[in-house]
Amino acid sequence: MTVHVKSNIHWVGQRDWEVRDFHGTEYKTLQGSSYNSYLIREEKTVLIDTVDFKFSRDFVQNLEAEIDLGAIDYIIINHAEEDHAGALSALMARIPNTPIYCTTSAIDSITGHHHHPEWNFHTVRTGDSLDIGNGKQLIFVETPMLHWPDSMMTYLSGDAVLFSNDAFGQHYCDEHLFNDEVDQNELFEQCQRYYANILTPFSRLVTAKINEILGFNLPLSMIATSHGVVWRDHPTQIVAKYLQWADSYQEDRITLFYDTMSNNTRMMADAIAQGINEADPGVAVKIYNVARHDKNEILTQVFRSKGVLAGSSTMNNVMMPKVAALLEELAGLRFRDKKASAFGSYGWNGGAVDRVQTRLMDAGFDTTLALKTKWRPDGAALEICREHGREIARQWALHPLDTPVPAASGQHIDAGLAMAPSPVMGNGSVAVAAPHNDTIDIARAMLAEDAVMMQCSVCQWVYDPALGEPMQEVAPGTGWPQVPNTFLCPECGLGKDVFDAMK
Repeated sequence: MTVHVKSNIHWVGQRDWEVRDFHGTEYKTLQGSSYNSYLIREEKTVLIDTVDFKFSRDFVQNLEAEIDLGAIDYIIINHAEEDHAGALSALMARIPNTPIYCTTSAIDSITGHHHHPEWNFHTVRTGDSLDIGNGKQLIFVETPMLHWPDSMMTYLSGDAVLFSNDAFGQHYCDEHLFNDEVDQNELFEQCQRYYANILTPFSRLVTAKINEILGFNLPLSMIATSHGVVWRDHPTQIVAKYLQWADSYQEDRITLFYDTMSNNTRMMADAIAQGINEADPGVAVKIYNVARHDKNEILTQVFRSKGVLAGSSTMNNVMMPKVAALLEELAGLRFRDKKASAFGSYGWNGGAVDRVQTRLMDAGFDTTLALKTKWRPDGAALEICREHGREIARQWALHPLDTPVPAASGQHIDAGLAMAPSPVMGNGSVAVAAPHNDTIDIARAMLAEDAVMMQCSVCQWVYDPALGEPMQEVAPGTGWPQVPNTFLCPECGLGKDVFDAMK
């Protein structure tokens, strides 16, 4: 079945109501998904993307019912993942010489998946165009690391349709294709979930790439995504949302997540949440047990929040495995400008809380008070937890509260013992002994305030001014302000604007 999109454009994709896992099992698609492929018939016939591998046979059969496969002049692959280009082998077996237009990086991905280096590849770069007749052109825009190095978008002039690849999409299945035909609450909930779990690490690039595309001053009538709806009603509304979400997004919201062995840490979470609400009734508070709740929902709530509290019982002097796994996800997503704190119960020792607090710092959170409780919290310990919640609410408030905030950042409160010093320093960093090197030490001393190390926000490569970057003729002892604007990250190839100062 095809769906008419606009003019000579038809949707020839596949709905997948049953899919529940994406990227292995890392993303739960609670409402299915769709694999959007588009057929354009002007003087030239163009296919944009295919569908997931498991639908290869159906895709080719359905496409053949719509058009003579030999009449396809060009195939455009915006992205080489299997959910976009999975049916390519089945299709190319029928039309092996058809030109495939993609980025240079995509050739490596496509041949890696399909093992056909002999296919007729044509590489494109930003600004390249392909004339398809009737006064219309396909214009290509590279979007590396959104969210793969090979990604690109394709714009159809005349009809003013942007085939946006993964950007602006969502894992959402509906018999209706267009954004104005579906439940708006469901749609935007899935859009935000998609952004939070997939695109957050690349937010800096999202902003830069959207501004680059807007700078082309191209008219826009539709955004045709690779998953979910086609945006035809006010398509720029999702563009505005992306710009908002990419800008260190947060709401007046705090998320608590934990795992617990004997419900002691759960009791702490409940009491902390009560204290937060008492001190700041206007803040939204959500609590999740990581062993029982959808992981992607928790991550979406963290994305929405100004701060997060992570709790774990201590088991073998380390944190609970499911908490550790979620913290690893947080480190990969690299949320920006959010606060965090650890809490948890313990019996013989409280190593889990220390580890959680350190891991939160590693993930880029601005850490404040941490809280430990020994054994099962009694009434007095629960009151300490509530007071801890009040303190957190006051410290993290986005508006003035009645009670002043005392300075207590960077310490652990132990509700079962006395106040104890924390391995976390007051400025939110960890004291780590570095290997000694006289040359580097001298270079650092000469650099003074320019000696800050810079980290790529996309691939995490670190520029050390004491070492420079000899491959780009940046001498040791070159501070970041003096690094040429032509500098590119050696790991992912992106420019200076995606680098942040390391905390």
